[in-house]
Amino acid sequence: MTTVDKLKQAVALDVYDASVTQVGDLTYFLARRDGAKFVGSVGDGEISGEPVGQIGGVPVLVGPTDHGNARAVRKVLPWTAPRCLGLATSVGLGDRLGLATPGHIRAVRGTGLAPILAQQSIREMTRTQRTPDEVMDAATWGVLQEGFREPFGADADHLQQPGDIDQTAAAGFQMFTIDPGRHVENQADEFPVNLLADYLDKMDFAALEISPADLKSAYVGKTFALAGGGSVSFDEIAFLRAMVKYGAAVAHTAAMYRRLSQAARGEFELEVSVDETDSPTTPAEHYFFANELKRLGVRWVSMGPRFVGRFEKGVDYIGNPNAFRESFAAHAAVMRTLGPYKISIHSGSDKFSIYPIVAELTGGLVHLKTAGTSYLEALRALAQVSPALFREILDFARGRYDEDKATYHVSGTVQKVPPADSLKDSDLPALLDQFDARQVLHCTFGSVLTADGGAKFRRRMFEALGRDEEAHYAALAKHLGRHVAPFVQR
Repeated sequence: MTTVDKLKQAVALDVYDASVTQVGDLTYFLARRDGAKFVGSVGDGEISGEPVGQIGGVPVLVGPTDHGNARAVRKVLPWTAPRCLGLATSVGLGDRLGLATPGHIRAVRGTGLAPILAQQSIREMTRTQRTPDEVMDAATWGVLQEGFREPFGADADHLQQPGDIDQTAAAGFQMFTIDPGRHVENQADEFPVNLLADYLDKMDFAALEISPADLKSAYVGKTFALAGGGSVSFDEIAFLRAMVKYGAAVAHTAAMYRRLSQAARGEFELEVSVDETDSPTTPAEHYFFANELKRLGVRWVSMGPRFVGRFEKGVDYIGNPNAFRESFAAHAAVMRTLGPYKISIHSGSDKFSIYPIVAELTGGLVHLKTAGTSYLEALRALAQVSPALFREILDFARGRYDEDKATYHVSGTVQKVPPADSLKDSDLPALLDQFDARQVLHCTFGSVLTADGGAKFRRRMFEALGRDEEAHYAALAKHLGRHVAPFVQR
Protein backbone atom coordinates (compact mmCIF):
# COMPACT_ATOMS: atom_id res chain seq x y z
CA MET A 1 0.00 0.00 0.00
CA THR A 2 1.40 3.41 -0.98
CA THR A 3 1.79 6.35 1.40
CA VAL A 4 -1.12 8.07 -0.34
CA ASP A 5 -3.34 5.00 0.11
CA LYS A 6 -2.39 4.77 3.77
CA LEU A 7 -3.15 8.47 4.23
CA LYS A 8 -6.56 8.22 2.61
CA GLN A 9 -7.39 5.28 4.83
CA ALA A 10 -6.11 6.97 7.98
CA VAL A 11 -7.69 10.42 7.65
CA ALA A 12 -10.96 9.78 5.77
CA LEU A 13 -10.19 12.74 3.52
CA ASP A 14 -9.63 13.11 -0.20
CA VAL A 15 -5.86 13.57 -0.33
CA TYR A 16 -4.34 15.41 -3.28
CA ASP A 17 -1.80 12.87 -4.51
CA ALA A 18 0.61 15.47 -5.92
CA SER A 19 0.80 17.27 -2.58
CA VAL A 20 2.25 14.36 -0.60
CA THR A 21 5.82 15.33 0.26
CA GLN A 22 8.34 13.68 2.54
CA VAL A 23 10.83 15.78 4.50
CA GLY A 24 13.07 13.59 6.61
CA ASP A 25 10.84 11.47 8.82
CA LEU A 26 7.79 13.68 8.21
CA THR A 27 5.22 13.64 5.42
CA TYR A 28 3.13 16.70 4.52
CA PHE A 29 -0.04 16.72 2.43
CA LEU A 30 -3.14 18.66 1.40
CA ALA A 31 -6.62 17.16 1.46
CA ARG A 32 -10.27 18.11 1.13
CA ARG A 33 -13.66 17.08 2.45
CA ASP A 34 -17.08 18.58 1.72
CA GLY A 35 -15.53 21.50 -0.16
CA ALA A 36 -13.15 22.46 2.66
CA LYS A 37 -9.38 21.99 2.42
CA PHE A 38 -7.00 20.88 5.14
CA VAL A 39 -3.25 20.58 5.53
CA GLY A 40 -1.73 17.70 7.39
CA SER A 41 1.41 15.91 8.43
CA VAL A 42 2.38 12.39 9.30
CA GLY A 43 4.44 13.02 12.40
CA ASP A 44 4.55 16.01 14.69
CA GLY A 45 5.97 18.67 12.36
CA GLU A 46 5.37 22.38 11.91
CA ILE A 47 1.65 22.08 11.13
CA SER A 48 -0.82 23.19 13.77
CA GLY A 49 -3.59 20.59 13.84
CA GLU A 50 -5.38 17.81 15.67
CA PRO A 51 -4.56 14.09 15.58
CA VAL A 52 -7.01 12.17 13.39
CA GLY A 53 -5.35 8.77 13.10
CA GLN A 54 -2.09 6.89 12.82
CA ILE A 55 0.11 5.28 10.21
CA GLY A 56 2.40 2.63 11.62
CA GLY A 57 2.05 4.10 15.07
CA VAL A 58 2.94 7.62 13.87
CA PRO A 59 0.22 10.24 14.49
CA VAL A 60 -1.45 11.98 11.56
CA LEU A 61 -2.27 15.62 12.26
CA VAL A 62 -4.76 17.66 10.24
CA GLY A 63 -5.26 21.42 10.50
CA PRO A 64 -6.90 24.33 8.72
CA THR A 65 -5.46 26.04 5.66
CA ASP A 66 -5.05 29.27 7.60
CA HIS A 67 -2.29 31.87 7.59
CA GLY A 68 -0.31 30.28 10.41
CA ASN A 69 -0.16 26.95 8.65
CA ALA A 70 0.64 28.60 5.31
CA ARG A 71 3.67 30.24 6.92
CA ALA A 72 4.66 26.89 8.40
CA VAL A 73 4.40 25.18 5.01
CA ARG A 74 6.54 27.85 3.35
CA LYS A 75 9.15 27.28 6.05
CA VAL A 76 9.38 23.49 5.76
CA LEU A 77 8.69 23.28 2.00
CA PRO A 78 10.63 26.21 0.50
CA TRP A 79 9.32 25.47 -3.00
CA THR A 80 5.90 26.69 -1.82
CA ALA A 81 7.34 30.18 -1.24
CA PRO A 82 7.94 32.74 -4.01
CA ARG A 83 11.35 33.79 -5.19
CA CYS A 84 12.91 36.33 -7.55
CA LEU A 85 12.76 35.27 -11.20
CA GLY A 86 15.27 37.61 -12.82
CA LEU A 87 15.19 37.90 -16.60
CA ALA A 88 13.38 34.61 -17.20
CA THR A 89 10.43 34.88 -19.58
CA SER A 90 7.52 35.22 -17.19
CA VAL A 91 3.76 35.46 -16.99
CA GLY A 92 1.73 37.11 -14.25
CA LEU A 93 -1.40 35.15 -13.34
CA GLY A 94 -3.63 37.24 -11.12
CA ASP A 95 -6.19 35.32 -9.06
CA ARG A 96 -9.04 37.46 -7.75
CA LEU A 97 -10.84 34.55 -6.12
CA GLY A 98 -7.89 32.78 -4.51
CA LEU A 99 -8.94 29.53 -6.20
CA ALA A 100 -7.12 29.63 -9.53
CA THR A 101 -3.52 28.62 -8.77
CA PRO A 102 -3.89 24.91 -9.66
CA GLY A 103 -5.33 25.86 -13.06
CA HIS A 104 -2.60 28.44 -13.59
CA ILE A 105 0.07 25.87 -12.81
CA ARG A 106 -1.42 23.46 -15.33
CA ALA A 107 -1.25 26.21 -17.97
CA VAL A 108 2.49 26.85 -17.46
CA ARG A 109 3.92 23.57 -16.22
CA GLY A 110 6.60 22.27 -18.55
CA THR A 111 6.61 25.38 -20.77
CA GLY A 112 9.79 26.91 -19.37
CA LEU A 113 7.96 30.14 -18.50
CA ALA A 114 8.25 31.39 -14.93
CA PRO A 115 4.83 32.11 -13.41
CA ILE A 116 3.87 34.84 -10.97
CA LEU A 117 1.24 32.95 -8.97
CA ALA A 118 0.54 35.59 -6.31
CA GLN A 119 -0.26 38.82 -8.15
CA GLN A 120 -2.70 41.46 -7.06
CA SER A 121 -2.82 45.22 -6.81
CA ILE A 122 -3.89 47.15 -3.74
CA ARG A 123 -6.86 48.36 -5.80
CA GLU A 124 -7.91 44.77 -6.52
CA MET A 125 -7.41 43.72 -2.91
CA THR A 126 -9.62 46.58 -1.79
CA ARG A 127 -12.33 45.66 -4.27
CA THR A 128 -12.25 41.97 -3.34
CA GLN A 129 -11.76 42.64 0.39
CA ARG A 130 -8.63 40.49 0.53
CA THR A 131 -5.33 41.10 2.28
CA PRO A 132 -1.77 40.61 0.98
CA ASP A 133 -1.41 37.63 3.32
CA GLU A 134 -4.53 36.01 1.85
CA VAL A 135 -3.24 36.47 -1.70
CA MET A 136 0.11 34.92 -0.77
CA ASP A 137 -1.43 32.04 1.15
CA ALA A 138 -3.79 31.12 -1.69
CA ALA A 139 -0.79 30.72 -3.98
CA THR A 140 1.02 28.57 -1.41
CA TRP A 141 -1.91 26.17 -1.05
CA GLY A 142 -2.29 25.89 -4.82
CA VAL A 143 1.41 25.15 -5.26
CA LEU A 144 1.26 22.46 -2.57
CA GLN A 145 -1.90 20.95 -4.07
CA GLU A 146 -0.22 20.56 -7.46
CA GLY A 147 3.19 19.59 -6.09
CA PHE A 148 4.71 22.36 -8.22
CA ARG A 149 8.47 22.49 -7.64
CA GLU A 150 9.43 25.06 -10.28
CA PRO A 151 10.28 28.65 -9.26
CA PHE A 152 7.37 31.08 -9.06
CA GLY A 153 7.05 34.72 -8.09
CA ALA A 154 4.78 37.04 -6.12
CA ASP A 155 4.01 40.50 -7.53
CA ALA A 156 2.59 43.35 -5.48
CA ASP A 157 1.07 45.10 -8.46
CA HIS A 158 0.41 48.79 -9.19
CA LEU A 159 1.79 50.22 -5.95
CA GLN A 160 1.25 53.97 -5.76
CA GLN A 161 1.84 54.93 -2.11
CA PRO A 162 4.70 54.13 0.31
CA GLY A 163 2.26 52.35 2.63
CA ASP A 164 1.41 49.93 -0.18
CA ILE A 165 5.02 48.78 -0.13
CA ASP A 166 5.09 48.18 3.61
CA GLN A 167 2.07 45.88 3.82
CA THR A 168 2.97 43.79 0.76
CA ALA A 169 6.62 43.46 1.77
CA ALA A 170 5.50 42.25 5.20
CA ALA A 171 3.44 39.52 3.49
CA GLY A 172 6.51 38.20 1.67
CA PHE A 173 6.05 39.59 -1.84
CA GLN A 174 9.35 39.77 -3.68
CA MET A 175 8.37 41.59 -6.88
CA PHE A 176 6.99 45.10 -6.59
CA THR A 177 5.38 46.99 -9.47
CA ILE A 178 5.61 50.73 -8.96
CA ASP A 179 2.89 52.69 -10.75
CA PRO A 180 3.77 56.41 -10.94
CA GLY A 181 0.88 57.10 -13.31
CA ARG A 182 -0.59 59.84 -11.10
CA HIS A 183 2.65 61.76 -11.59
CA VAL A 184 2.60 61.56 -15.40
CA GLU A 185 1.46 64.74 -17.17
CA ASN A 186 -0.72 63.26 -19.91
CA GLN A 187 -1.34 66.60 -21.60
CA ALA A 188 2.34 67.30 -22.24
CA ASP A 189 2.01 66.07 -25.83
CA GLU A 190 -0.40 68.93 -26.56
CA PHE A 191 1.14 71.76 -24.54
CA PRO A 192 2.57 74.75 -26.45
CA VAL A 193 6.24 75.50 -25.85
CA ASN A 194 5.61 78.39 -23.45
CA LEU A 195 3.41 76.18 -21.24
CA LEU A 196 6.03 73.42 -21.27
CA ALA A 197 8.59 75.97 -20.07
CA ASP A 198 6.25 77.10 -17.28
CA TYR A 199 5.79 73.49 -16.13
CA LEU A 200 9.54 72.93 -16.22
CA ASP A 201 10.11 75.92 -13.94
CA LYS A 202 7.85 74.29 -11.33
CA MET A 203 9.59 70.89 -11.38
CA ASP A 204 11.25 69.62 -8.20
CA PHE A 205 14.81 69.29 -9.45
CA ALA A 206 16.06 68.59 -5.93
CA ALA A 207 14.13 65.31 -6.05
CA LEU A 208 15.82 64.56 -9.36
CA GLU A 209 19.25 65.36 -7.88
CA ILE A 210 20.32 67.44 -10.87
CA SER A 211 20.14 71.06 -12.00
CA PRO A 212 17.87 72.11 -14.88
CA ALA A 213 20.89 73.19 -16.92
CA ASP A 214 22.74 69.91 -16.43
CA LEU A 215 19.69 67.84 -17.29
CA LYS A 216 19.02 69.88 -20.41
CA SER A 217 22.61 69.57 -21.58
CA ALA A 218 22.45 65.79 -21.16
CA TYR A 219 19.73 65.50 -23.81
CA VAL A 220 19.14 68.54 -26.02
CA GLY A 221 20.86 68.20 -29.36
CA LYS A 222 21.92 64.63 -28.60
CA THR A 223 21.30 61.46 -30.58
CA PHE A 224 21.52 58.12 -28.78
CA ALA A 225 22.27 54.98 -30.77
CA LEU A 226 20.12 51.96 -29.98
CA ALA A 227 21.12 48.31 -29.90
CA GLY A 228 20.52 46.63 -33.24
CA GLY A 229 20.43 49.90 -35.17
CA GLY A 230 18.24 52.97 -35.00
CA SER A 231 18.44 55.87 -32.58
CA VAL A 232 16.45 58.36 -30.54
CA SER A 233 17.08 62.10 -30.65
CA PHE A 234 16.10 65.09 -28.54
CA ASP A 235 15.69 68.62 -29.74
CA GLU A 236 14.65 71.17 -27.13
CA ILE A 237 10.92 70.59 -27.58
CA ALA A 238 11.25 66.79 -27.43
CA PHE A 239 13.26 67.16 -24.22
CA LEU A 240 10.72 69.54 -22.69
CA ARG A 241 7.83 67.19 -23.49
CA ALA A 242 9.66 64.17 -22.06
CA MET A 243 10.65 66.06 -18.92
CA VAL A 244 7.23 67.59 -18.27
CA LYS A 245 5.48 64.31 -19.02
CA TYR A 246 7.69 61.97 -16.99
CA GLY A 247 9.96 64.06 -14.74
CA ALA A 248 7.74 63.87 -11.65
CA ALA A 249 7.12 60.17 -12.32
CA VAL A 250 10.88 59.56 -12.32
CA ALA A 251 11.22 61.32 -8.96
CA HIS A 252 8.28 59.41 -7.45
CA THR A 253 9.62 56.07 -8.68
CA ALA A 254 13.05 56.77 -7.22
CA ALA A 255 11.49 57.68 -3.86
CA MET A 256 9.38 54.51 -3.87
CA TYR A 257 12.45 52.43 -4.76
CA ARG A 258 14.34 53.79 -1.77
CA ARG A 259 11.40 53.03 0.50
CA LEU A 260 11.28 49.53 -0.95
CA SER A 261 14.99 49.03 -0.33
CA GLN A 262 14.33 49.66 3.36
CA ALA A 263 11.09 47.68 3.66
CA ALA A 264 11.82 44.56 1.61
CA ARG A 265 12.68 41.41 3.50
CA GLY A 266 15.70 40.14 1.64
CA GLU A 267 16.11 40.04 -2.12
CA PHE A 268 13.50 41.84 -4.23
CA GLU A 269 12.74 42.81 -7.82
CA LEU A 270 11.23 45.99 -9.19
CA GLU A 271 8.93 46.62 -12.11
CA VAL A 272 8.02 50.14 -13.23
CA SER A 273 4.87 50.69 -15.25
CA VAL A 274 3.18 53.73 -16.77
CA ASP A 275 0.68 51.71 -18.78
CA GLU A 276 -2.44 53.16 -17.13
CA THR A 277 -1.95 56.61 -18.62
CA ASP A 278 -3.69 58.30 -21.53
CA SER A 279 -0.74 59.19 -23.73
CA PRO A 280 1.49 56.57 -25.42
CA THR A 281 5.15 56.50 -24.44
CA THR A 282 7.37 57.30 -27.41
CA PRO A 283 10.65 55.37 -27.74
CA ALA A 284 12.52 58.61 -26.94
CA GLU A 285 10.43 59.09 -23.78
CA HIS A 286 11.07 55.46 -22.82
CA TYR A 287 14.79 56.19 -23.19
CA PHE A 288 14.53 59.35 -21.08
CA PHE A 289 12.48 57.67 -18.36
CA ALA A 290 14.74 54.61 -18.10
CA ASN A 291 17.97 56.58 -18.40
CA GLU A 292 16.97 58.97 -15.61
CA LEU A 293 15.98 56.10 -13.31
CA LYS A 294 19.34 54.52 -14.01
CA ARG A 295 21.14 57.79 -13.19
CA LEU A 296 19.31 57.89 -9.84
CA GLY A 297 20.45 54.38 -8.95
CA VAL A 298 17.13 52.62 -9.48
CA ARG A 299 17.45 48.99 -10.57
CA TRP A 300 14.54 47.19 -12.17
CA VAL A 301 13.83 43.86 -13.81
CA SER A 302 10.92 44.91 -16.05
CA MET A 303 9.29 48.05 -17.39
CA GLY A 304 5.85 48.64 -18.86
CA PRO A 305 5.54 51.65 -21.17
CA ARG A 306 2.18 52.85 -22.46
CA PHE A 307 2.11 51.36 -25.96
CA VAL A 308 0.30 52.60 -29.06
CA GLY A 309 -3.18 51.24 -29.64
CA ARG A 310 -5.70 50.24 -27.00
CA PHE A 311 -5.09 47.59 -24.35
CA GLU A 312 -8.62 47.22 -23.05
CA LYS A 313 -9.53 44.75 -20.33
CA GLY A 314 -10.32 41.18 -21.27
CA VAL A 315 -10.29 41.58 -25.06
CA ASP A 316 -7.81 41.49 -27.93
CA TYR A 317 -5.57 44.38 -28.94
CA ILE A 318 -7.41 47.23 -30.64
CA GLY A 319 -5.30 49.04 -33.21
CA ASN A 320 -3.09 48.56 -36.23
CA PRO A 321 -0.76 45.58 -35.65
CA ASN A 322 1.77 46.96 -38.15
CA ALA A 323 1.94 50.27 -36.30
CA PHE A 324 2.31 48.36 -33.04
CA ARG A 325 5.17 46.28 -34.48
CA GLU A 326 7.07 49.36 -35.66
CA SER A 327 6.72 51.15 -32.33
CA PHE A 328 7.34 48.05 -30.22
CA ALA A 329 10.55 47.26 -32.12
CA ALA A 330 11.94 50.63 -31.04
CA HIS A 331 10.89 50.03 -27.42
CA ALA A 332 12.64 46.65 -27.49
CA ALA A 333 15.77 48.36 -28.81
CA VAL A 334 15.67 50.87 -25.93
CA MET A 335 15.29 47.95 -23.50
CA ARG A 336 18.38 46.23 -24.89
CA THR A 337 20.39 49.47 -24.90
CA LEU A 338 19.71 50.49 -21.30
CA GLY A 339 19.14 47.03 -19.86
CA PRO A 340 18.71 44.32 -20.51
CA TYR A 341 15.40 44.18 -18.69
CA LYS A 342 12.05 42.71 -19.60
CA ILE A 343 9.31 44.60 -21.41
CA SER A 344 6.13 44.18 -19.37
CA ILE A 345 2.80 43.89 -21.15
CA HIS A 346 0.11 45.16 -18.79
CA SER A 347 -3.57 44.49 -19.44
CA GLY A 348 -2.01 41.62 -21.35
CA SER A 349 -4.96 39.25 -21.14
CA ASP A 350 -6.37 38.05 -24.45
CA LYS A 351 -4.09 40.14 -26.70
CA PHE A 352 -3.63 37.16 -28.99
CA SER A 353 -3.08 39.14 -32.19
CA ILE A 354 0.12 40.78 -30.92
CA TYR A 355 1.65 37.98 -28.83
CA PRO A 356 3.72 36.68 -31.77
CA ILE A 357 5.08 40.20 -32.38
CA VAL A 358 6.01 40.66 -28.73
CA ALA A 359 7.61 37.22 -28.48
CA GLU A 360 9.65 37.75 -31.65
CA LEU A 361 10.94 41.23 -30.89
CA THR A 362 11.80 40.66 -27.23
CA GLY A 363 13.50 37.31 -27.72
CA GLY A 364 12.07 36.18 -24.41
CA LEU A 365 12.83 39.36 -22.45
CA VAL A 366 9.16 39.83 -21.67
CA HIS A 367 6.73 39.68 -18.78
CA LEU A 368 3.08 39.15 -19.73
CA LYS A 369 0.67 40.34 -17.05
CA THR A 370 -2.85 38.90 -16.83
CA ALA A 371 -5.55 38.94 -14.16
CA GLY A 372 -9.14 39.60 -15.13
CA THR A 373 -9.24 36.85 -17.73
CA SER A 374 -8.89 34.23 -14.96
CA TYR A 375 -11.95 35.65 -13.22
CA LEU A 376 -13.83 35.39 -16.51
CA GLU A 377 -12.79 31.75 -16.85
CA ALA A 378 -14.16 31.12 -13.37
CA LEU A 379 -17.45 32.56 -14.59
CA ARG A 380 -17.27 30.34 -17.68
CA ALA A 381 -16.92 27.30 -15.42
CA LEU A 382 -19.73 28.62 -13.25
CA ALA A 383 -21.99 28.93 -16.30
CA GLN A 384 -21.39 25.23 -16.89
CA VAL A 385 -21.78 23.91 -13.34
CA SER A 386 -24.29 26.40 -11.88
CA PRO A 387 -26.16 28.22 -14.66
CA ALA A 388 -28.78 29.66 -12.30
CA LEU A 389 -26.12 31.41 -10.22
CA PHE A 390 -24.36 32.66 -13.34
CA ARG A 391 -27.64 34.19 -14.52
CA GLU A 392 -27.96 36.14 -11.27
CA ILE A 393 -24.39 37.43 -11.60
CA LEU A 394 -24.91 38.41 -15.23
CA ASP A 395 -27.95 40.56 -14.50
CA PHE A 396 -26.30 42.08 -11.42
CA ALA A 397 -23.21 42.95 -13.49
CA ARG A 398 -25.34 44.56 -16.19
CA GLY A 399 -26.78 46.84 -13.53
CA ARG A 400 -23.38 47.77 -12.09
CA TYR A 401 -21.27 48.19 -15.22
CA ASP A 402 -21.79 51.86 -16.04
CA GLU A 403 -20.60 52.84 -12.56
CA ASP A 404 -17.87 50.24 -12.11
CA LYS A 405 -16.17 50.84 -15.47
CA ALA A 406 -15.08 54.36 -14.47
CA THR A 407 -11.53 53.32 -13.54
CA TYR A 408 -10.97 51.09 -16.58
CA HIS A 409 -10.04 51.61 -20.21
CA VAL A 410 -12.99 49.83 -21.84
CA SER A 411 -15.39 50.48 -24.70
CA GLY A 412 -17.95 47.70 -24.21
CA THR A 413 -21.58 48.73 -23.77
CA VAL A 414 -24.13 47.05 -21.55
CA GLN A 415 -26.81 47.47 -24.23
CA LYS A 416 -25.06 44.78 -26.29
CA VAL A 417 -25.14 42.24 -23.45
CA PRO A 418 -28.36 40.20 -23.43
CA PRO A 419 -30.26 39.80 -20.16
CA ALA A 420 -30.08 36.36 -18.60
CA ASP A 421 -33.71 35.45 -19.24
CA SER A 422 -33.17 35.77 -23.00
CA LEU A 423 -30.56 32.99 -23.06
CA LYS A 424 -30.74 29.21 -22.84
CA ASP A 425 -28.46 27.45 -20.37
CA SER A 426 -26.48 26.02 -23.27
CA ASP A 427 -25.78 29.57 -24.51
CA LEU A 428 -24.29 30.86 -21.26
CA PRO A 429 -20.64 29.67 -21.52
CA ALA A 430 -20.30 31.17 -25.01
CA LEU A 431 -21.26 34.57 -23.60
CA LEU A 432 -17.71 34.66 -22.23
CA ASP A 433 -16.48 34.92 -25.83
CA GLN A 434 -18.49 38.06 -26.59
CA PHE A 435 -16.60 41.40 -26.45
CA ASP A 436 -19.13 43.47 -24.52
CA ALA A 437 -20.11 40.70 -22.12
CA ARG A 438 -16.47 40.08 -21.22
CA GLN A 439 -15.96 43.72 -20.31
CA VAL A 440 -19.22 44.01 -18.38
CA LEU A 441 -18.37 40.93 -16.33
CA HIS A 442 -14.71 41.90 -15.96
CA CYS A 443 -15.22 45.41 -14.61
CA THR A 444 -17.85 44.40 -12.06
CA PHE A 445 -15.83 41.73 -10.26
CA GLY A 446 -15.44 43.82 -7.10
CA SER A 447 -19.15 44.55 -6.80
CA VAL A 448 -20.04 40.91 -7.44
CA LEU A 449 -17.61 39.51 -4.89
CA THR A 450 -18.48 41.97 -2.12
CA ALA A 451 -22.27 42.28 -2.59
CA ASP A 452 -23.97 41.89 0.80
CA GLY A 453 -20.58 41.29 2.39
CA GLY A 454 -19.98 38.35 0.05
CA ALA A 455 -23.19 36.57 0.99
CA LYS A 456 -25.02 37.40 -2.23
CA PHE A 457 -22.61 35.73 -4.68
CA ARG A 458 -19.11 35.06 -3.35
CA ARG A 459 -19.96 32.27 -0.92
CA ARG A 460 -22.15 30.50 -3.47
CA MET A 461 -19.53 30.93 -6.20
CA PHE A 462 -16.90 29.32 -4.01
CA GLU A 463 -19.23 26.44 -3.14
CA ALA A 464 -20.15 25.79 -6.78
CA LEU A 465 -16.58 25.98 -8.06
CA GLY A 466 -15.39 23.89 -5.13
CA ARG A 467 -17.87 21.12 -5.91
CA ASP A 468 -16.48 20.81 -9.44
CA GLU A 469 -13.03 22.31 -9.15
CA GLU A 470 -11.72 20.29 -12.08
CA ALA A 471 -14.09 22.14 -14.44
CA HIS A 472 -12.63 25.40 -13.13
CA TYR A 473 -9.03 24.22 -13.49
CA ALA A 474 -9.67 22.88 -16.99
CA ALA A 475 -11.12 26.20 -18.16
CA LEU A 476 -8.11 28.07 -16.76
CA ALA A 477 -5.53 25.67 -18.17
CA LYS A 478 -7.07 25.84 -21.63
CA HIS A 479 -7.47 29.62 -21.81
CA LEU A 480 -4.23 30.63 -20.09
CA GLY A 481 -2.43 27.98 -22.09
CA ARG A 482 -3.33 30.00 -25.20
CA HIS A 483 -1.66 33.02 -23.60
CA VAL A 484 1.51 31.15 -22.75
CA ALA A 485 2.02 29.19 -25.98
CA PRO A 486 3.39 32.04 -28.18
CA PHE A 487 6.15 32.75 -25.63
CA VAL A 488 7.49 29.22 -25.28
CA GLN A 489 11.08 29.13 -26.51
CA ARG A 490 11.53 26.49 -29.20
